[in-house]
Amino acid sequence: MRRLKILFVSPEVDPFVKVGGLADMVGALPKEVAALGHDARVVCPLYGSTKRVGEWKARQEPLGVDVGAEARWARTWETALPGAEVPAYFIEHEEYFGRREVYSDAEDNVFRFAFFCRAALALCEQLQWIPDVIHCHDWTTGLLPVMLNTTLRDSALGRSATVFTIHNIEHQGQAPFGIVDFARLPVSEYRSDSLESRGHVNMLKAGLYHSSKITTVSPTYAREIRTREGSFGLDDVLRVRGADLMGILNGVDVANWDPATDTALPANFSADKLEGKAVCKAALQKQLGLVVDPKIAVFGVVARLVHQKGLDLLAESVGHITERMQVQFAILGSGDARVENAFRTGTERSAGKIGAHIGFDPRLARLIQAGSDFFVMPSRAEPCGLTQMYALRYGTVPVVRATGGLVDTVQDYVAGADQGTGFLFREANSAALYQAIGRACATYYDRPAELRAMQLRGMKVDFSWQTNAARYVDSYRWAIAARTGEAFVE
Repeated sequence: MRRLKILFVSPEVDPFVKVGGLADMVGALPKEVAALGHDARVVCPLYGSTKRVGEWKARQEPLGVDVGAEARWARTWETALPGAEVPAYFIEHEEYFGRREVYSDAEDNVFRFAFFCRAALALCEQLQWIPDVIHCHDWTTGLLPVMLNTTLRDSALGRSATVFTIHNIEHQGQAPFGIVDFARLPVSEYRSDSLESRGHVNMLKAGLYHSSKITTVSPTYAREIRTREGSFGLDDVLRVRGADLMGILNGVDVANWDPATDTALPANFSADKLEGKAVCKAALQKQLGLVVDPKIAVFGVVARLVHQKGLDLLAESVGHITERMQVQFAILGSGDARVENAFRTGTERSAGKIGAHIGFDPRLARLIQAGSDFFVMPSRAEPCGLTQMYALRYGTVPVVRATGGLVDTVQDYVAGADQGTGFLFREANSAALYQAIGRACATYYDRPAELRAMQLRGMKVDFSWQTNAARYVDSYRWAIAARTGEAFVE
C-alpha cells in the first residue's frame, strides 16, 4: 500500500490549544498515523491563548486567503507535534484569532472558521503539498469539503478526499446567509441538501453532505446520532449518508496517561504495584479538605458542569448521598452557575465529605483520576469520553450512564461473575445515579476482593491509539476510493 498524505484540519490540538477531547485526539492520532508510515500534518488557528511548545518559525511568504470582497493575508507558523516528526502549522490572523477564546460568542465566530477553512486549503497550495485526504474535525471545518466540491473542484486540490469527524453533533455552527458570499461559495449551494437548514447556513450539515466519508468517535454514538432523539435535527442527513458513516473509538495517549510515570502524582503505581494509589488518595483528601481516611470510598468528578455532562443530577443528590452512605466526593469543574453553587454549598454543609474546586487545574485533575476509588460520569450524552478511559488506566472504577462511548469502554459489573470494569446505569435521573453509587459503595465495603479484581481488569484494557489509528487509515483509503476511484489492494 502506498504512503498517504493526510492533513488534519482542526480548531484544537493538544498540547498547543485545548478545550476538550477533540484536542486530545488531534494531538495523538496524527502521530500514530505517521508511525504507520504516512505523511501526516496538522493545521490549526493561532489563538491569543495558544501555547508555543517546542521550536517555532514563521514562514517568510505571507498567506493569501480568498474570502470576502478581497483577499486577506495571514502568517503561517511551523512547529511539530511533541515527540514526533509531524509538522504542525498555525494560521495567524489578528482580527479573527488574536483573541484568547477558541470558540467566541462574537458575531464573527462562524466567519473566523470559514476563513480558517480557506486558509488551510491555501496553505496546501502554497506548500505545493496536495493531500490525498483532508481529515476535518467538527462544525468549524464544515465548509472545507464544500469548497473542494465547488470552487476548487477543478484545481489540484479537487482530487483530495475528505473524512469528516463528528465530535459533538450538538454544536453545528449556525451562520447567516452572508457567509456564502464571504466564503466565496456558489449561491446555488444554499439549499436543504447542502448548506441550508431552517433559514440559516448550517456548517456541520454542510460538512456531512459534502465529505467523502464520515466518522464519529464511538460505535454507539454512531448509532445514537441517526435517531431523532440523538441527532439534534440532523437524523435525516445521517440516514442519507448512513452507508458512509462509521464509529471509531477514540484512543488514549498511553505515554502521557500512565500512572507508573505520571510526574503530576505524589506517588506512582501500576497494576503490579498499587501501593502508590493510596498515597495519591491521601494527598487528594488533604488537598480538597476531606477527612483523610484510607477506608472511606472517594468518588471523583472532573468535568465541565454543563447539561450534557449530567452533573446537575449529582448536584441534586450529593447531599442525600453523603447523609446515607459513607462516601466522599472530590469535584473539579466549572460551567453552569447553579451546579457550581450547589457544589460550593455542599462543601460548606458537608465539610470533610465534599470537596469542590470550581475552575480547572490540570494537576488536580490527574490527582483526582489517581486518588479516587470511583469516577462519576452521569452524562446525558457522551460521544466518546476520555476521562473514563483515564480513570480505568489509573485504577479508578467508573460509575457512568450507559450512553455513547461510555457503553463502548465500560463493562458493567456483575457480582460474583468475575467480569466488569465499572458500574452502568440507564436513566438520566438522580434516582438512577443514586442507585449506581449505592451499588459501587456496596461492592467497595462488602466485596473488596471483587473490587480489586475489577480495578486490575480496567487497568489492563488496551485503549492505545494503535488499533484505531489503523482503522482511520482504512477510512482514508475508503474515502480516496470514493473520491477518485483508486482501489487499494492488499
